[in-house]
Amino acid sequence: MPRKIVVTEYISLDGVIEDPVGMENSGLGDWTGPFERGPEGDKFKHEEMLAAEAVLLGRVTYDAFAAVWPSVKDEAGFADRLNSMPKFVASNTLRRAEWHNTTILSGDVVDDIRTLKAQPGGDILVYGSTALVHALMPHGLIDAYNLMVYPTVLGRGKRLFPDGYASQLALAESKPLGSGIVLLRYGVGP
Repeated sequence: MPRKIVVTEYISLDGVIEDPVGMENSGLGDWTGPFERGPEGDKFKHEEMLAAEAVLLGRVTYDAFAAVWPSVKDEAGFADRLNSMPKFVASNTLRRAEWHNTTILSGDVVDDIRTLKAQPGGDILVYGSTALVHALMPHGLIDAYNLMVYPTVLGRGKRLFPDGYASQLALAESKPLGSGIVLLRYGVGP
């Protein structure tokens, strides 16, 4: 059975997914910081990570994660899981990946990801990685979206769905979390 690619995002009410914790110098600041997703949100993120067997990231998100996650220690084991699992970074400029268990995908990354997806195994999570997500969308390589919608309107920033892209999504789950955040899980297709 082929793997599923699951895009998981923090997203504003106006669709922005760029730089939610302020690590990418976008000028948007830490727009998720004022909100608490609560125990239900923490539980979901933990279960989502346990269901996955690999992480796929674009270069900007990879650089931000690799700068922080290798030194994080947490009681829930989230960091240990993320640090030990296979990671794939799509980049035509990265030459060396220092973060443990990382493979660089370069050249025709869409074809590489299609091959990776065809292999047996668990879910492949895509965090952030706007440009990568936009590259995968028109090729039908995304199977699901897990969105934590934050009650904020940013007015600018990179959005999850680019202009001109159309798709039908099937709602799998809708759940309120802490601080007005709503978890929306969608499958791709009607």
